[in-house]
Amino acid sequence: QSITLMALRSEQRRAEKAQLGELLERVRQTLAADPALAAFQSQIRLDLTPEGLRIQIVDALERPLFDSGRALVPAHLRDLLRAIGGVLAEVPNRITLEGHTDAAPYGGQQRGYSNWELSADRANASRRELVAGGLPSGRLLRVQGLADSRPLDRQDPRAAANRRISIVVMNRDAEERFFEAAPADTDAEASGAEAAVTRHALPAPLAALPSIRPELGPPSRRSSPPAARR
Repeated sequence: QSITLMALRSEQRRAEKAQLGELLERVRQTLAADPALAAFQSQIRLDLTPEGLRIQIVDALERPLFDSGRALVPAHLRDLLRAIGGVLAEVPNRITLEGHTDAAPYGGQQRGYSNWELSADRANASRRELVAGGLPSGRLLRVQGLADSRPLDRQDPRAAANRRISIVVMNRDAEERFFEAAPADTDAEASGAEAAVTRHALPAPLAALPSIRPELGPPSRRSSPPAARR
């Protein structure tokens, strides 16, 4: 019986990896279909990791994601995030979202405000745009700012690529690890255990997952603001 269950789980993992590969291509095709979004292709990094499908939107000197020291989402990034949100709405997987900065200290005048707060504010601003694009808000499991603690370019802590938004479409194993790491209910919370189980239920088996619909169209085009960023 154990061997049968292991074989079934292995087959589920293969099927899920193939489905996430389809999703990767769907994101790529959606961006390529709109000329305004296609300009961002060099700043989009798509890869499959042990956690699932990772979508990273990295900064560039000629096309910054945010104005220096700010968390306001400009029009060009808003269109991009809403397009991605529309695609991710078509699959049931849970999502994590991270904001990252480079190692340059925050230069604002706000006391106590640092790259930690800035990266968290940018992550939350990005979350709102994904939801505006169609992603159900309940599918987000974690939104966090990591400042410069996980640089993409370790050789240059101030490189533009380190300023980025990272979206992970979690696979089933990653979701299970997430919930296993959550604090257990105490005796005082036992009465709410049933509701917690319902709220944290994992998605349906892979066989029941919906396919990615090719008829999903790209979002409306908006003009891009002039580049400005450190």
